Amino acid sequence: MNTKTFFFDLDLDSLKSELKTLGLPEFRAKQLFQAFYVDLVSSVEEVTTLSKDLRHTLSEKMDFNRLKPIESLLSTDGETAKMLFGLIDGRAIETVLMHYDERQTLCISSQAGCAMGCVFCATGQMGFARNLSTGEIVEQVMHFARELKKTGQNVTNIVIMGMGEPFHNYEAVMAAVDLLNDPLGLNLGARRITISTVGLAPEILRFAEEKRQVNLAISLHAANDELRASLLPIDRKYPLYEL
Repeated sequence: MNTKTFFFDLDLDSLKSELKTLGLPEFRAKQLFQAFYVDLVSSVEEVTTLSKDLRHTLSEKMDFNRLKPIESLLSTDGETAKMLFGLIDGRAIETVLMHYDERQTLCISSQAGCAMGCVFCATGQMGFARNLSTGEIVEQVMHFARELKKTGQNVTNIVIMGMGEPFHNYEAVMAAVDLLNDPLGLNLGARRITISTVGLAPEILRFAEEKRQVNLAISLHAANDELRASLLPIDRKYPLYEL
């Protein structure tokens, strides 16, 4: 069982606390954020602002990569790329990069599998395996940010509408959004991030009350409850009038 702390699970304050337990000063946290979120290094060994001994210590105590690229598929026009990532427990998730003119939009996953059971969705028919951690959500973005950097591009937009229902994994998704939006993190504008939900009404209200400037998309798929419930079982619990 992996007991190491995962770097991408941590916000800056949590990272400072983690480093303190290792006897390291707080300023090292900003150095690591700069290296991974701004300079887009792929391993702690590339963080040359740290001594070799310190890099070794950090690699012994923390993970900086947990997603394993398994298979990549490219569309015939070359504008869309799908990556299958392996998780440390043997499960897998998908992430999709879509090129639109000057935009590079990522569609990322929030769960392995999904409990919503939407009849038209392959993931919904798989059933629910588990929630992704904050870091597993963030690392999908960082993988493609590093790849795009090689061609002088960057991630311009993120849609959280891959595998899973984001509001069924609310805490981890919002922590990931905050890291990606953090000026010391990836620094992606909040209005360039969209969360898609099939309609979990309590979480929609919570999201509104928290007043993040992130976009929200609600999957309706039908204009009446009879048809919608036949497509999205969640409609039986949260019908259209609640949305």
